[in-house]
Amino acid sequence: MLSRQTMMKLSMSGFFATAAAVAIVIVTNATASAKEPLGRAWPAGQYISMDDVDHAVYDQLLQTYVNGDGMVNYAAWRGSDTDRKSLQNYLVRLGQALPAVKASRAGQLAFWINAYNATTIEGILQVYPTSSIRNHTAKVAGYNLWKDLPLLVGGKPHSLDAMEHQVLRKMGEPRIHFAIVCASVGCPRLMNEAYTPDRIEEQLALNTRDFFSRSQNFQVDQSGVMHVSSILDWFGEDFGPTQQAQFTALQQYLPEDAQRMAVNPRTRLVFQDYDWSLNEQRRARTTGTTKSGSGKR
Repeated sequence: MLSRQTMMKLSMSGFFATAAAVAIVIVTNATASAKEPLGRAWPAGQYISMDDVDHAVYDQLLQTYVNGDGMVNYAAWRGSDTDRKSLQNYLVRLGQALPAVKASRAGQLAFWINAYNATTIEGILQVYPTSSIRNHTAKVAGYNLWKDLPLLVGGKPHSLDAMEHQVLRKMGEPRIHFAIVCASVGCPRLMNEAYTPDRIEEQLALNTRDFFSRSQNFQVDQSGVMHVSSILDWFGEDFGPTQQAQFTALQQYLPEDAQRMAVNPRTRLVFQDYDWSLNEQRRARTTGTTKSGSGKR
């Protein structure tokens, strides 16, 4: 018969073996969730300014696979080996830009907006077919497309989260929230052209105005209540500290019949549920209020 001391040793041995196995599983899962960065590092002497990045290839891809309503033909894009490679090569070219090299503010805005949107498209194409980016944004364990698919820029990895919150939002241009697209119907329209330094102001104004022209993002009901996209709930502080300040900043982009009411601090505001459905061409962009879940990107 085994002694009490021997039994305790066996028990503790089993405990540590189990703990070690659990630790291995956790580490394995964490490793499995991370992906190799998109793009590549460039030799030190070959880095360029963001002003000098050529977005023509990406522009052509958007014209080919994105319609005027911002919907993407992911099935056709994934089915083209040539154009899948073209997108990946474009991401490699983005990596040639070095943030430390002097660039205009317009060039930086265009670069990072394109980088965010192109990386998102690549991320969706890697997991397509899918019904929503939310199927690939695990909160605790597992793959999170926003955090685990970085793009190498200047030799350093930048996740989608980092591009949005650590770079673009810090540039003091809140209209980026109507330009970066997280592959969802509730997002702003994905323009079927690349953002460019020489047209960035025009493009931001155009897409901001388009955003508020869609009833899924902005509408006023018969009782005078404004129904607004959750984007303004999540990121309203980027436009101003109060509701009145926020809509004063946005007033020129709103439908004319709602501009005066929007800046009235007494106007009641309701945030609409966000539609996380994939922004693919086989479904039409909704023109009414949607209720397909919520969650800050």
